[in-house]
Amino acid sequence: MKYAYYPGCSLESTAKEYDLSLRAICQRLGVELEEIPDWSCCGASSGHSTNYRLAHALAGRNLAIAERQGLNVAVACPACFLRLRNTRHKVMKDSQLKETVTESIGLPYQARYNVRHVLDIICNEVGIQTIKTKVTKPLSGLRLVAYYGCFLVRPPKVVAFDEPENPQSIDTLLDALGAEVLDWPGKVDCCGGSLSLTKRGIVIRLVRELIDAACGVGAEALVTACPLCQLNLDSRQNSGGRRLPVFYFTELVGLAMGDPNARGWFKKHLIDASNLLASHGLL
Repeated sequence: MKYAYYPGCSLESTAKEYDLSLRAICQRLGVELEEIPDWSCCGASSGHSTNYRLAHALAGRNLAIAERQGLNVAVACPACFLRLRNTRHKVMKDSQLKETVTESIGLPYQARYNVRHVLDIICNEVGIQTIKTKVTKPLSGLRLVAYYGCFLVRPPKVVAFDEPENPQSIDTLLDALGAEVLDWPGKVDCCGGSLSLTKRGIVIRLVRELIDAACGVGAEALVTACPLCQLNLDSRQNSGGRRLPVFYFTELVGLAMGDPNARGWFKKHLIDASNLLASHGLL
């Protein structure tokens, strides 16, 4: 099972632990990630609202290079996933846009290969039953809520791999790892990530509402598949109140599989998760 891997800007910087944990679990699960050579920024999250042609050109360049690899594309960041997936979706339906993209990037692009989020690949290609066989350290007793955010499952006509209002992929995966997965009302609510620098007051309110909702059902931590959401939730929680760790789903998969590097991933978080994990015998 091999994919052209688009890490995107965040996984090269603020979300390095997402990249490291993803590569580690993919190796254990038999998923080969061949990084797209000379990939560039996809334009998320503001490019598409600034210049239509530029937005599709930015995504199209990466897709065209991946097409040369002859592989479907795996993407980790939901914002990147949406931009790449949207360009492919539009190019398949609009021959004029296909010509425009090809002219803009100086490369042919035929939209031959699919674009998939890594969560989709792990849950639906590798499969939950395979994941269960790899678990050596179950996350027993760890009370978690799955946080999907805005982009991962929306709009459904473009991304199309889970329910847009009540997705279950992360929930099902965490259950397979042995965690106690809690239902809660905030799983697809916005955290304000794209406003983190421009509308700080709004973001702090949105994050507080999410943390209050998670605490309200007894959660000990949140789990996400988005680097922007993770950073926003990790950095914008009220220092005076209860602070919940925010994990990438890949980190917990790696932890449950006994990966020796997991402790190093968690050290990159702003909110320390070591006491919580140690209390459940996981560190």
